[in-house]
Amino acid sequence: MKKILFAMTAILAGIGMANAGCPVCTVAVGAALEGARLFGVDDIIVAIWAGGLTFSLIGWTANYMKKRGVKGRFWYGLNFVAYYALLSLVYFVPTSLPYVVYKANCIWGMDQFLLGTIIGSVVFWTMEKWYENIKKNNGGHAKYPFQKVVMPFTGLLVTTVVVWAILHWLPKMGIVIC
Repeated sequence: MKKILFAMTAILAGIGMANAGCPVCTVAVGAALEGARLFGVDDIIVAIWAGGLTFSLIGWTANYMKKRGVKGRFWYGLNFVAYYALLSLVYFVPTSLPYVVYKANCIWGMDQFLLGTIIGSVVFWTMEKWYENIKKNNGGHAKYPFQKVVMPFTGLLVTTVVVWAILHWLPKMGIVIC
């Protein structure tokens, strides 16, 4: 583990500047998700961020496809299905200690990881659409620097706090959430 951390630190130290939508940021978010899992964070919280990250990757891939001349609903739909199929592999990875076991942790009768992924994806999409509307109404410009990054991040952060509060306080009030 120490060797991996040393290698990652050495690699990151050699990188100059990273812009907000770069692969380095994506890898960092992915590593943070795995770290959260290792520290025992609830599946739904990890999945909210995984859903947002997956939706972000779908958008980046769609933009890449558009720049390369790949057009058509089939290819964009395949892009969408492929990324969520990759995310669903957390249920099927053959290990002695699987990361996520379907229906092992549930909330309101639904698997926590699946519900969190749906919530994270919807929140990310909603915040992106809200940003596009703000930009359109502001003459094609953001109201402040990095607004395109801040809005989805803030949406996911607020959603995380709300879901954490639900998981933390409802059982203390005697309300069963599964």
